[in-house]
Amino acid sequence: MGYTEYKDVNEVLHSLTEGMIRVLGDNIVGVYLTGSLSYGDFNPDSSDIDLVAILLHPASSYMLKALKELHQEVEAKHMNWFKRIECSYVPLDMMKSIDPPKAPRPYVGEGIFYPEAPYGNEWIINQYLLYQHGITLVGSDFKTLVKPIDILDVRKACIRDLYEEWQPKINDPIYLQNSHYQSYIVLNLCRILYTVIRKATASKKVSAAWVMSEFPNWNNLILAAENWHYGVELYLQDEVIEFIKFAVNKVNEAQLSASQ
Repeated sequence: MGYTEYKDVNEVLHSLTEGMIRVLGDNIVGVYLTGSLSYGDFNPDSSDIDLVAILLHPASSYMLKALKELHQEVEAKHMNWFKRIECSYVPLDMMKSIDPPKAPRPYVGEGIFYPEAPYGNEWIINQYLLYQHGITLVGSDFKTLVKPIDILDVRKACIRDLYEEWQPKINDPIYLQNSHYQSYIVLNLCRILYTVIRKATASKKVSAAWVMSEFPNWNNLILAAENWHYGVELYLQDEVIEFIKFAVNKVNEAQLSASQ
């Protein structure tokens, strides 16, 4: 099936969706491709494959075990995508609220299957992007399952995400040693800045271009983040910390301006 323009990605998606149908059966409401593959930012050398599966009912213990085995088998078969597939298994009832669910959901990330993983502020952001750009692989159109989310709620979630998720990384040197995470933080902060200041969403590529245009002193750091791929080492911990501080200051200014 030609879900995307990338043959190897399509093979992964076909294996996963066929396996999900086999394991979950009638419990599948829909399976959706999201992330960079859905909005045109995909880089085969650095991007992940992002999926969301909506379930009619929470997965049983048997289903969880079978899903874990499925992901292990698919990643072992497609080694280019080992530790580069993310998937959330979300019960349909969770979709009723834009607030992050209190209950955890099964989640696969970086090659690890978590039977219970909490959602944070990314819940609202991800649902908005999935609604706007998601590609249906199996089942119902995602737009038939949820109400549209207001961009101002997305903006608020981005602000909370900055303060609760990214600002604390300033004091987490072990996390910042990871080159992938350095790149990930910088590009995510670009998207946060774009959303908070412009009150709109854009891909990481578009957001990064906008930040470089508005704040060119960060061009070298952002270009390094954009050009990173697996196998490349970055040594930009100090620069990333300063960029986090810069983003916090700019978001504080934007909030102050909005309140006046």
